[in-house]
Amino acid sequence: MSEARKPNVLWVLVDQMRAQAMGHRGDPNVITPNIDRLAVEGVTFSNAISGTPLCSPFRGSLITGRYPHRSSVAALNDPLDMKMPTIAHTFRENGYRTCWIGKWHLDGNRPELDLSFPENKKEKRIIPVERRGGFEDWWGYENNNQPFHCFVHSDQRSFRLPGYETDSLTDLLIGWLKNRSNEDQPFFATLSVQPPHDPYVAPPESMEKYIPGKIELRPNVPKVDVIQERAKRELAGYYAAIDRIDWNLGRIRNTLFELGLDQNTYIIFFSDHGDMHGSHGQFRKQAPWEESIRIPFIVGGPTRKSYKTKNLNFPINHVDIAPTTLGICGIPTPNGMEGADYSSYILEDHEPENVPNSAYISLPVPTAYQKGLIPEEGVDRPFRGIVTKDGWKYIVLEGQPWLLFNLHDDPYEQVNIAHIAMFKQKRKELQEQLECWIRQTDDTFLLPDSNV
Repeated sequence: MSEARKPNVLWVLVDQMRAQAMGHRGDPNVITPNIDRLAVEGVTFSNAISGTPLCSPFRGSLITGRYPHRSSVAALNDPLDMKMPTIAHTFRENGYRTCWIGKWHLDGNRPELDLSFPENKKEKRIIPVERRGGFEDWWGYENNNQPFHCFVHSDQRSFRLPGYETDSLTDLLIGWLKNRSNEDQPFFATLSVQPPHDPYVAPPESMEKYIPGKIELRPNVPKVDVIQERAKRELAGYYAAIDRIDWNLGRIRNTLFELGLDQNTYIIFFSDHGDMHGSHGQFRKQAPWEESIRIPFIVGGPTRKSYKTKNLNFPINHVDIAPTTLGICGIPTPNGMEGADYSSYILEDHEPENVPNSAYISLPVPTAYQKGLIPEEGVDRPFRGIVTKDGWKYIVLEGQPWLLFNLHDDPYEQVNIAHIAMFKQKRKELQEQLECWIRQTDDTFLLPDSNV
């Protein structure tokens, strides 16, 4: 392997894992030694944001570096526009081999597909080469939610994975890495697994570690029996799935070490959004509270100049992931990407400067579900908002202020001060920042009257 070889990059993208659910973040329920080690040895963005906490819109923004209303994927199951340039196209233009393994969820409900045919349903649909966002090597699927019954396809065949999804997809990645171990061409690869997304299951050896009755809930889960019981039951499986993710991350790092790739490969570990698990009486995602929008975002890999653990606490957003990933490889942000490149803070030891005062949050098209009296998934109205670097959060519905929290004093968001007169000036200041984001991103959203 050449000394001057460009660095490799591996995205490890998991689904619905909230930032709070890791050992090094203080969750008392789960042990994540491999994730924690990656954080200790690498760079942690402790205030990473899923600017749109919903699968397809996040993923569209992830690979295009554009906000959902400009990425062509504004809603759940919107198809990615084939003309939209992606991070994979940019890596290929710079000499990289690209690979996608796992959940895609960007082929969408295309109007030309008759979804009544079994072969067009998300679980077994074969995504055409031209609809794979520029990724060359491919073992993917559109969407599934059955981690023990998961089908993937490549150019050669479609097949059912032999075991639990996270394990089997990791097997595919490890095989791909081994086949490329003697190649000089650098690579950009993504391992995209659906767990810990519901149905919250994992192999028995992980499930047996987590007992619902022993789960400690967050303080903002209401003391309502039906909510607490459901939260504990689902969290037990959720933590078991995270346990399995952690184990597989260890397998990946061991493989990179054995192949001599560990000092030339960045691992970027993150999630598309979080999961409420009963906080504020809510479940799943599509909500602006912390459990839904805060995601893990850890960059590990080649040894930095300093061995000190590094934590960056400004609010990196989902549109910043692609530019930052390109930046650590020395590739400039292409025209069209709206996010910022924060790679210099990863590569160097200087303190952050010129970072935004806030991150933009949006849910352009809600997809809410409900079973009985308990919200099943998210809110049923579009919203916009910001989270600021100094710990404020402000969320609005169309024409109506909704939520305002001081996260420093109230980290569990139990006191909504949006409609308290003494905070009217703060609300107005935050709305001015939000209005700047609306204009900057060419969004169209009816903001409240800030003078009321």
